[in-house]
Amino acid sequence: MEHSGTNIELIVLGILVCTIAYSLLTKVVSKTILTLPIIFVGIGYLCAPVTQSLGTTVELRESARFLAELTLVLILFADASHVRFSGLKITFAIPLRMLIIGLPGSIALGTLVVFYVFPAGGLALALLTAALLAPTDAAIGQAVVSSARVPERLSQSMNVEGGLNDGLVLPFVLLGAILASTNMTETDGLALFAVTQVVLGPIVGLAIGWISAKALDYVQQRDWIVGSAQGIVFLSTAFVSFIAAVLVGGNGFIAAFVAGAVFGNTYRNDIHFIKEFMDGAGQLLTMAAFLVFGALMLPDGLAHISWSTVLVAISFLTVIRMLPILVSLAGTGLAMREKLFLGWFGPRGLASILFTLIIMDEFEFPNEEELLACVSLTVALSVLLHGVSASPLAKRIGISTET
Repeated sequence: MEHSGTNIELIVLGILVCTIAYSLLTKVVSKTILTLPIIFVGIGYLCAPVTQSLGTTVELRESARFLAELTLVLILFADASHVRFSGLKITFAIPLRMLIIGLPGSIALGTLVVFYVFPAGGLALALLTAALLAPTDAAIGQAVVSSARVPERLSQSMNVEGGLNDGLVLPFVLLGAILASTNMTETDGLALFAVTQVVLGPIVGLAIGWISAKALDYVQQRDWIVGSAQGIVFLSTAFVSFIAAVLVGGNGFIAAFVAGAVFGNTYRNDIHFIKEFMDGAGQLLTMAAFLVFGALMLPDGLAHISWSTVLVAISFLTVIRMLPILVSLAGTGLAMREKLFLGWFGPRGLASILFTLIIMDEFEFPNEEELLACVSLTVALSVLLHGVSASPLAKRIGISTET
């Protein structure tokens, strides 16, 4: 036991040293092709043999799931809180098209491709795979989002799409998981279970988000709260919505997403404290999530790699993503190079990783190895290709737009 404890301490120490080193060298790293996801996935993969010797697969997955739930609840709540309903029709016309037309189109096309490649898995598992790989992660192409060279309409569209599609794919992920699961042997209560998950979650999120925002406004008007406590309110509201929804039979992640959207649109003051928290503690959770992916998911996924999984991964990063986006942007007035730019920068990252960790722990599937291989390979290729291409393509789109 002492030896095992020493190993854990050494690994935690190594992770913290890497985190400190990365933080100290962020400006230096930003001038290279390396990105946070590339670095931490690489560190996790190199540490995989030692990490996997620390416990059984079940124990490691339980720990990974806890981290996944913690991170996903905060990301869903924080992302949704920055979306303003009043400006969606005007300011967010492009990302709205990508979300309303492009996202369902990607899921539908992805389902057909996966079913064609893996017919033995069935249509339900194909839907689940497509839903897991549909949400994008702007953090992987951060150089694009933050670059002053990229036109604001493009960078903002990527930000809004990446912030909202995590929550919008949840019903598809849940439906695919329920239908594909082998431990859902009784189908009589299946419809009721699905309805309560999708209906009660938003109701709980709406109520808690509204109450929390009103309460925070009330105490601020009377100067009853110190500034540092606002972040605590944000953190607590996210997890209260999640836990309360689970207790009544709703989906906690949908509740967190809805609570964040309602909180952000009801609260009448600046929500700078949410950004400050996510830039600090949220960044640390992101690092940990990519480390977990590199240490646990990627080795298992690569162990079951095949030409079929490679085909699926490349398809999701290209035609399955880009074709629906091009269709959704028809008539927007964007140049073809801008449409292709938005189509290419649909990187897969945290949402796909975290949803997969949670779903695989909650449900049992036939052909689970193929599912993990498809997700792992797609995310790994995305981390590498989108990370490396972010800076050069950001510079190129800036030059072509100016001319």
